[in-house]
Parts: sequence; structure tokens; C-alpha cells
Amino acid sequence: MSTSDRTPHRPLDLVLFGATGFAGGLTADYLVAHLPTDARWALAGRSLAKLEAVKERLAHLNPAATGPELLVADTCEPDSLRAVAGSARVVATTVGPYLEHGEPLVAACAAAGTDYVDLTGEPEFIDRMYLAHHATAVESGARLVHACGFDSIPHDLGAFFTVQQLPHGVPLTIRGVVRSNAMISGGTLHSGLGQMARLRQMRQAGAERTQTEPRPDGRRARVRARRPHRDAALDLWLLPLPTVDPQIVQRSAVARPDYGPDFTYSHYAGIRKTVTLAGAGAAAAGLVAAAQVPPLRRLLAARIPRGDGPSQERRARSWFTVDFIGDGGGRQVHTQVRGGDPGYGETAKMLAQAAMSLAFDDNPHTSGQVTTATAMGENLLTRLIDAGISFTVVDPVTPPAT
Repeated sequence: MSTSDRTPHRPLDLVLFGATGFAGGLTADYLVAHLPTDARWALAGRSLAKLEAVKERLAHLNPAATGPELLVADTCEPDSLRAVAGSARVVATTVGPYLEHGEPLVAACAAAGTDYVDLTGEPEFIDRMYLAHHATAVESGARLVHACGFDSIPHDLGAFFTVQQLPHGVPLTIRGVVRSNAMISGGTLHSGLGQMARLRQMRQAGAERTQTEPRPDGRRARVRARRPHRDAALDLWLLPLPTVDPQIVQRSAVARPDYGPDFTYSHYAGIRKTVTLAGAGAAAAGLVAAAQVPPLRRLLAARIPRGDGPSQERRARSWFTVDFIGDGGGRQVHTQVRGGDPGYGETAKMLAQAAMSLAFDDNPHTSGQVTTATAMGENLLTRLIDAGISFTVVDPVTPPAT
């Protein structure tokens, strides 16, 4: 059942929160260039003057496009959020850190039966939103889809794409290895520091979710990571990467029987040189330690203010790859997801395409907190390939040894 069948009388197809910020502005730019000509959409935020400035910029970018409506709403004013959610079929937001600002909008969308997408990579936020709003969204029919940017679409849909290349009905093991030359975004830095400072609360939220979340009957999906080691297939050193991505992949595997009866996923950063591996490990440990000390955390956060980002020229030189090595049924396959600047340009593209997929594609009927592979799967994969993000088979499935 498509979204249009579920919410046929909403005056707006899509609302974007955060367009006055850096990542939100890039998302608005992408939407004005790629939305269907008859799409009904709006920008929402606290300042009407800032929204009008964004609308004027969009009109210069694409004079032929239908301009967005402007909605004044504030996360501190729940009534304004309920009004926005009630008027839209899909709400997308780039306003973070989400643990600080995100829940009121999630709550409004869950109650209104409105589909929701965001850019969060914060495990605690995702788990707490599941505990607080998943049941409401299941009842209302809303699809709450977190992590719709670089966290975690390349990893979630990359694993989904890899599963499609392997034998069905057998145990599967996949490892994802990410590499990039891009600058970290200000939003990602602030969110990451916030989560590093709340490790105990993050673990507690995860444990509470594990206690309440149903498990699949007769199937198993796990996350497992080895210590740093050399990968012979990729000729890279692998450093375990403690991001939200493996949790998202695992939840897709739990929800989708086509991931097989016993699914295991591992997630790493790929590093060429041993000296770089040692430096990366030391830097990660130092960052976690510094995040526990408020003055040091504030000093680190000030290096890249929220809403700031690199120049267009710097973004144009940036790239990412995620390689997947999948094993199952005695066979192995190597796939790769490749794109441009992950923290800004490609993230805006991913969020916009995820929102448009929920708004306009005939997706599987799901509700509650779901992943991109579960909610949109093949439709979003096709959209991203058409939009220039590469999903390829590097080495086809090898036959079992004889």
C-alpha cells in the first residue's frame, strides 16, 4: 500500500525542517531540483524571515519549479509541530543534535500517522524513540525512519544489495568496510561528542530496547566485530567502527526473512597503512576521553560550529566507498557502494530521496520505527542508483570449492 493510499487528504506531500541550516539547505536545493512538478511541499522552521530567504534562493535555482509553502513551527511548541505533522504525508528533518531537539517532532508524526525521516546517527536517540513512540506509530500507521543520510543508508542498503547477490535460505556473513576523504560535518561532530559523553545512558537505552523488542521466530541476526586486523580480500587494515550503522543493518536483517536464518554483520573503517591504523586508534580513544570532560568537549565542538560546512570546491573533491564481503552457502561476493561527498551533498541526496520514496513510491506496508531497507528497500535502492550513487558487484559470487 502506498503512502498516498494511507493519507489521501493531506494538503502537503512533504515538509522539510531545517532548511535554514547547512545540511537542510542542501536538502532543500536538491528537492527543488528533483521533486515531481505537481508535488506539494513546504519548509518549516522558527524564523519566517530566514525561511523566506531560503525560498528566494530556491526560486533562483529553479525558476520553473513550484515554490514551497512556509510554515512557522518550533520544537519548543508542540502545538505547532502537531499542526505541521497533521498537514503532511512525510516530514523530513535535519535539526540536530536529535537527542536535544528531535523527540517532539517524532512524537507529533507518530501520533498523526505521518511518515518521518531524519539524519540522526545517535544510537541513544533512536532507541529512546523506539521505546517511546514505536507502538503509537504502529497503531497510527506512521513509518519512523531514522538514519537516512550517510548514517546509515550506504551501509543498510549496501548490505541489502549484497544479500541479493548471495544464495537464499542459508546462513550469511557480511562485513562492511568504509573509506572516505571527506571532512566531518558540524552536525555529526556535535552529535558524536554528545553520544560519547553519554555512554552509560546510551548502553542503558539499548538494553531497555533489547528487553522489549520482539525477536524473529526461528531466525537470528547478530553484530560481531573482530579486533583490528588485516583483510586479505580487500588488502586493508580493518578498524572496528562503533557507529550506529551495524545496529541499523541488524534491524533490517531481523525484519526481513530474505537475510536468511542466521545473519552476521561486522562493520569497519578500512585503512591502507599500519601507521595510519595506529594513529586512528589513538585519536579515537583520545576523542572519547575528551568527550567526558565538558570544557574539552566544548573546545572540540567549537572547531566546526553547527550549521557550518566546507566549500563547494572541497565537497566536490570528497568521496566515499563502502565495500562489502559477503559469504554464504560456500560462496563469496564482493560488492561496493560509491558516492561523492558523504557528509553534505550525498547525505542531502539520500535524505531527499528517502522522503520522496515514502511520499510517492508503492512501498511495502510497514509501520512503526523501521529501517530504510525495511520501509523502502528496492524502491530506494533504484532511486539512489538513478541519482548517481553506485551499487555494484565488484567480484561476482564465487562457486563453492570442489
